[in-house]
Amino acid sequence: MSSNHIAISLKIDAPIQKVWDSLAQWEKQGEWMLQTKVWVTSEITEGVGTSINAFTGIGPLGVLDSMTVTSWQPPHTCDVLHTGKIIKGTGRFHLRELTSKTTIFDWSEEVIAPRLLFLVMLPALYIGVRISLSRFARTFR
Repeated sequence: MSSNHIAISLKIDAPIQKVWDSLAQWEKQGEWMLQTKVWVTSEITEGVGTSINAFTGIGPLGVLDSMTVTSWQPPHTCDVLHTGKIIKGTGRFHLRELTSKTTIFDWSEEVIAPRLLFLVMLPALYIGVRISLSRFARTFR
């Protein structure tokens, strides 16, 4: 197994706090993430220790991604640890204020997987995340 990095950044035409507040609504992420349903599995819904599940797929065919928030620094950074049977590694949402009305959203993942498997999955993963993040950015128009 090796650690494999993927990162995408995009500009969002909205103030940083508004972008953060929208990202922090875990269950609503399924509205913009492709073929994904997200739900909180812990008693707390924000901050370090929050546990989240995300199922990506069609019908019963898909992958369950279980994660726990490990760092919570509103309105800038949220780090998660992926703890599922299939998806392992870390993820990060990082927001940067470009202007008072514009935010840069940096999304990154360190995926623990065999290098060859990661390289085979990378194009679909990249395209899916890029489409999802673009859909998220459009929610602010």
